Amino acid sequence: MTFITWNSQIRFYLFISFTAMIDSFINYLEFEKRSSPHTVLAYRKDLEQVLDFVNLSFALDDLSVCSHAELRAWIIDLVEQGFSSTTVNRKLATLRSYYKFLLRSRIIEKDPTYKLKSLKNPKKLPEFLQENSINSVLEESHYEEGFEGQRDRMVMEFLYLTGVRLAELIQLQWKDLNLIEDQVKVLGKRQKERIIPISKSLKQNILLYQKVFEERFSKAEINSYFIVSNKGEQSYPMMIYRIVKARLDQIAETSKRSPHLLRHTFATHLLNKGADLNAVKDLLGHANLAATQVYTHNTLEKLKAVFEQAHPKA
Repeated sequence: MTFITWNSQIRFYLFISFTAMIDSFINYLEFEKRSSPHTVLAYRKDLEQVLDFVNLSFALDDLSVCSHAELRAWIIDLVEQGFSSTTVNRKLATLRSYYKFLLRSRIIEKDPTYKLKSLKNPKKLPEFLQENSINSVLEESHYEEGFEGQRDRMVMEFLYLTGVRLAELIQLQWKDLNLIEDQVKVLGKRQKERIIPISKSLKQNILLYQKVFEERFSKAEINSYFIVSNKGEQSYPMMIYRIVKARLDQIAETSKRSPHLLRHTFATHLLNKGADLNAVKDLLGHANLAATQVYTHNTLEKLKAVFEQAHPKA
C-alpha cells in the first residue's frame, strides 16, 4: 500500500469518526433535549460550516482537535463577512453546546470555546404608541355593536389596559375575572400566577362584552375562554394577530402591528406617568428588573426631547 493510499484511508476514517460524533450530538438534541427540527437543522449546518472553515484555513478534519485560536478565527471571519451579531452569537451557542457534549462524552478534556466571548448586540428600544393614537384606536365608534366588533374591541383594550402577553390572553377564562374586586388572575410564564387590577372603564366594557357574549352563545359557555372565535372556540395566536393588525392599520405611526406592541405601550405609558419600576415589573410578570428597565430608556428619551426643546441652554 502506497503512502498516498494509506493517508487517504486515514482521512476517510477520520471523516467517518467526525460524522459519527455529529450524528451522536444530533441524536442528543432530538431525543434528550427534544429540540425542534428547525434548531437541529441549524446546529448541523453551523457545525458543517465551521468544519469547512478550519479545514480550508488550518487543514483540520476534526472539530475535536480545534483550539481557541482556530474557533476565534472563524468568529472573526463571520464578522468580516457581514453576519449580524445575533447570527454570530447563535452560531457560537451551537459551538458551545457541541463542545459541552464532547466534554461530557470524554472525547475532549478542555473546552476551546471557554474564552470565546459573545458579541454585543445593539440595544433596540421597544416601540410604543402615543396616547392620542391608542385612544383613537380604542374609540367605541370604530367597533360594531355585535359580538365580533365588541370582541375585537375587548382584545385591543385588554392587551393595552392590562399589559398581558398574547399567550396569557388566549388562555384567560371567564372564571379568572373577579369583577367584584376589580382584578384578573393571569397565568404567566413557568405557570406563575399574578393578579392585575382592572380599571373602571375596562370593567364597564367587560360587562358590555359579557352581554353580547351571552347573546351569541349559551350561558353555560360563559365559564369557557374569555376571548373566542365566531364559533365560540378558543382563540389562537394568528386570530389575535389579525385583530390587532386590522385595528392598528388605521394609524401609520409605527411599522409594527403586533399584540406585543400594546404590551410595550402599556408599560411605557405607566412609566411616563411616574409609575414605580418595581410595580410595573410585577404587573408585566417579569422575573427581574432588567427586563423592565428597557422601558425606562423610552422615558428618558422623552425627557431629553422635552429638555432640548424647552431649555434655553440645551
